Amino acid sequence: MNPIYVLLVLALIVVVVVAIARLLFDLVTIHDYERGLRYVRGRFVGLLGAGVYAAFRPLMDVRVIDLRPAFLTVEGQEVLTSDGVNLKVSLAARYAVGDPVAAVTADQDYRRATYILLQLALREAMAGRTADDLLVARGELGPLILERSAGPLAKLGLELLSVDVRDLMVPGELKRAFAGVIGARKDGEAALERARGDTAALRSLANAARMLEDHPGLVQLRVLQEIGASSGNTVVLGVPETGVVTTRRRPAATAEPAEPS
Repeated sequence: MNPIYVLLVLALIVVVVVAIARLLFDLVTIHDYERGLRYVRGRFVGLLGAGVYAAFRPLMDVRVIDLRPAFLTVEGQEVLTSDGVNLKVSLAARYAVGDPVAAVTADQDYRRATYILLQLALREAMAGRTADDLLVARGELGPLILERSAGPLAKLGLELLSVDVRDLMVPGELKRAFAGVIGARKDGEAALERARGDTAALRSLANAARMLEDHPGLVQLRVLQEIGASSGNTVVLGVPETGVVTTRRRPAATAEPAEPS
């Protein structure tokens, strides 16, 4: 028999065997941050840690679950407050899979279940509260939602790490109303500052009048200061019980221009 023909037949047999093996067996790699759920004939038989595993496809299946924390965004939800204001709130939640078996078997899609439970917890947290309360206590809304939804998510094998309010949007009419309130508050503060300034000025005048009453000689000193600082030609002085004395300053003599010769 020709040796080349034998080699070709052996190579063909090897290729066929490898192709069949690839069709029947599958290599599954599980990383440190993952866990694998092994199923044999559709039944769960065990949890796999990090490593490489061979799965016989007709009988065995391995489902890999990522255990790393992940973020879930709850888009803007329109919620009616107790005082009839329609607020739009969005959330940012961080969770991790704590029990991969429960996460797969307790619900068809644990991510969608997490989304819906956060929606319901948000509506419960905002029920019975006014818009002013929610705007003032915005930071308390996230921990309250976390407290309400952590228990139901734990039954799904999930650990809720944090919940924060990303956006809290109010209607345009309410924005204009708040702007008017802030403007009125600033006007009131400005009026208060003006009143304080006027009060301080009146207090200074009262102190000055009291000082002049106790020390009359300060009037003459003040008059002399005014005379020294005055640049006019006439100074009028009021003298008690003697009438008004007028003192006229003579302007400085100026040289007359010489006549032409």
